[in-house]
Amino acid sequence: KDDDDVHFEIDSLTGDLFLSKELDYETASHFLLQVIIKDYNNNPPQNNTIFLSIDVEDQNDHSPYFQDDFVVIGIEENVPAGTLVHTFNAKDGDGSFLNSKIQYSLEISNMDENPFLIHPWYGTLTTAFPLDREVTRSVILTVSAADQAINLTDRRLGSLAVKIVILDINDNSPSFTSSPLSYVMEDVEVGFLVHRIIAKDPDEGRNGQVTYHILSGNENKAFALDKITGLLTTAQLLDREVQERYSFTVMALDDGSPALSATQVLTIVVLDVNDETPIFLKQLYETAVRENQDPGEFVIKVEAVDRDAGLNSLLQYEILPGTGYEKFKMNSDSGELVTTASLDRETQEVFSIKGNSCRDLGSPSRSSTAQLALTVLDENDHSPLFAKTQYQISVREDLEEGSAILDLFASDKDDGLNGEVAYSLIDDTFGAFAIDSVTGSIVTTKALDRETKSQYTFRAVASDCSTHLPRSTTVTVVVHVDDVNDNDPIFLQNPIRAFVPAETSVNETVTTVRAEDMDLGSNGAVVFSLMIAETVFQIDVKTGDIILQEPLASKDFSTQLLVTASDQGIPPRTATAMVIIFTEEQEEEISFTRSLYEASVPENSAAGGH
Repeated sequence: KDDDDVHFEIDSLTGDLFLSKELDYETASHFLLQVIIKDYNNNPPQNNTIFLSIDVEDQNDHSPYFQDDFVVIGIEENVPAGTLVHTFNAKDGDGSFLNSKIQYSLEISNMDENPFLIHPWYGTLTTAFPLDREVTRSVILTVSAADQAINLTDRRLGSLAVKIVILDINDNSPSFTSSPLSYVMEDVEVGFLVHRIIAKDPDEGRNGQVTYHILSGNENKAFALDKITGLLTTAQLLDREVQERYSFTVMALDDGSPALSATQVLTIVVLDVNDETPIFLKQLYETAVRENQDPGEFVIKVEAVDRDAGLNSLLQYEILPGTGYEKFKMNSDSGELVTTASLDRETQEVFSIKGNSCRDLGSPSRSSTAQLALTVLDENDHSPLFAKTQYQISVREDLEEGSAILDLFASDKDDGLNGEVAYSLIDDTFGAFAIDSVTGSIVTTKALDRETKSQYTFRAVASDCSTHLPRSTTVTVVVHVDDVNDNDPIFLQNPIRAFVPAETSVNETVTTVRAEDMDLGSNGAVVFSLMIAETVFQIDVKTGDIILQEPLASKDFSTQLLVTASDQGIPPRTATAMVIIFTEEQEEEISFTRSLYEASVPENSAAGGH
């Protein structure tokens, strides 16, 4: 045959068979050689032919090999354990059974547990447990194929790098990583970025693409959400005093099929800006406080509200300077107003404090004012006062009953019943006077008679009408009764009998007429006169002496003189008396001119009437 195919040589003399070329079992595992033997001892030489069968024993000189050096295999995550991933088929060029019999094995690095199993003889790669792409995206394996040479040291192996890519399925819902709480100032402009909503989806591709949506809580469209970026912005002006917080139900939705989602309750807290002015609950506070109380007396508590929050809503109260403000002090925190001095209603009854102010603690602060009208309540701390300490008055004695003689007036600085004065009299007025309890007018209660009582002294009392410990003041009233010519002169004797001796000398007083008048002054000054002019006798006007003007005519002389006694009042009042003058020899008999006198007197006639 061809020299290239000749693997053996034979020594022609000795018959030794030699290898002339290295054998390769995998190329030729059996040789059948024809050996020709020529015997030159015979002539002609004889030829013999033998056939030599040579079996080549296999040597493990080939390593197992894979068709590819590197294999990338894809498998979906979450497949059940035992799922076939790939079947490896390694080749071994050795010819004998054990030298070409292949056993498969796996090696993996950087993992605590191998997620795959390989059948040692079949080369089938299966999952050992469910895969999770979000935990392990890919696995690099080294698949080894080893022959089974009897001699362990002769065994040869080949390996293959395998990258197993775990394919994503949409098995993860989006998960929010952004905070569920955010804050925004209430004075931000429309379009202000409030919050960025972030949700992560560990899935891949569309399975991990997240969009954002507001499910509820934004019914008034106060906010806008970009569904791609998750940026939440204001769509309207905010007002914390209208709504302090917003609670949205936000959904993060992936783009898988079917899509998976997650929700989050997002709370937006609107932070306060000092944009509200404190407002008093009343613009006018009206109250009352008693006078004469010790400093520190509670007056009133004012209250204001500020719709802001925090320091912006903490209020401080104060009284701004004004009339009477120094008599009060306000608790800056509570708004309680107390007195700093004892109040006197009679000095000032009403305080109108216009500077009742409150301000918040914001920066800058805002403030407002209210008015406080305070009335000082009266206490009965003043007694009624008369204008004089004593009243003296003169009245005519002929005043009619019920005539007013004096109007007393007492003032009381107190208020109400405490300042309402009632009048009364104490001491005995002998029934002559009474006082009107309301007006203070003193009136006569009977006819006066100076000749009976010319002066009355009594006390008048002015009392206030307080229901608790009333106060009073007393004043002395002296009433002088002035005389009125209401009394006629009265003769001490009537008739008067005078004995005159016949020899009585001219200009000699024969008798004296005496008369009295209880009136005073000229009303009581009595003068005398003869009703009928006489030539024999004359009467002294002042003394009432009857004087003989000429000698008596005879020893039996007698006469009757009518003497008039007249006071000097206007008009004068008079009385008449009879003077009987006789001598010793003659005595005049006195007799009434009538035996019966009749007269009519009206009822209620004044005493002393004629």
